[in-house]
Amino acid sequence: MTVYKCNLLKGENVFLKIPYTKLKCQRELEAYDILKGHVAIPEMLDYWSGDEECPGAFLLSELKGKPLTSEASPTVAFQVGVLHASMHTIQPPVEQVLFGIQNEFPNWSNFVEQQFYSFAKDVRDVLDEHLYKQAIENFENIKKQLPSPDGPSFVHMDFRPANIIVDNNKVSGMIDFESVRFGSTEIDFTKLYRDFLRFDSALYQAYQEGYNSIRPLIDLEVVLPFYRFTDAFNSIGWCKRRGIEKNALFLEENLSTLKNFLK
Repeated sequence: MTVYKCNLLKGENVFLKIPYTKLKCQRELEAYDILKGHVAIPEMLDYWSGDEECPGAFLLSELKGKPLTSEASPTVAFQVGVLHASMHTIQPPVEQVLFGIQNEFPNWSNFVEQQFYSFAKDVRDVLDEHLYKQAIENFENIKKQLPSPDGPSFVHMDFRPANIIVDNNKVSGMIDFESVRFGSTEIDFTKLYRDFLRFDSALYQAYQEGYNSIRPLIDLEVVLPFYRFTDAFNSIGWCKRRGIEKNALFLEENLSTLKNFLK
């Protein structure tokens, strides 16, 4: 996506966002409608439906603050848990027909498998044959041990610190809804754990307490190993698609994670 920060003459900031594809544009449009009034998000000030050259664009208000960091307090981590759980209470609308946001929950296992194997074509060009075969075998073995999916819930699919905005000691809200689905909550903890929760047990505990204050948190110790592994694998494929040289650091991080899981 392309995002422009615009400073208005009256001193306020707004954001112009151009999604990557028509589908992502439609997802984002529907997400703003579904989430409004339920969780803290920017206000959509205006929308352009696009043309043959551009998929569309959004004009968004600014959430005050900066992206979440590992320096946050347990109070903030608690609020992140509340925000996350509040989003997960949202279920597929009964009377609204959605064209961008798919409900993957009825076939959740197939959805996870399709995602994994769609990236496998790219991952195969990066890993040596032995490591690649190990990864495939590991995926097939541990997916059988997963509990029943938790949902259907609105899942962000990219719930990570860069998309969570904090102002001093208060969570302002979340951004970026190009990848959202209705599905199982189990997939939605991976990136937050990878980039935030795993560094401090106090933050992890506070987050869990915040989440549980809204809805019961699933047993993350059971599902995180599987989704952290698949996230690393899929991210390697993503790097191959988007350019190995310009994503070299991210590629190395995920290669390291994958190899640790396959030891």
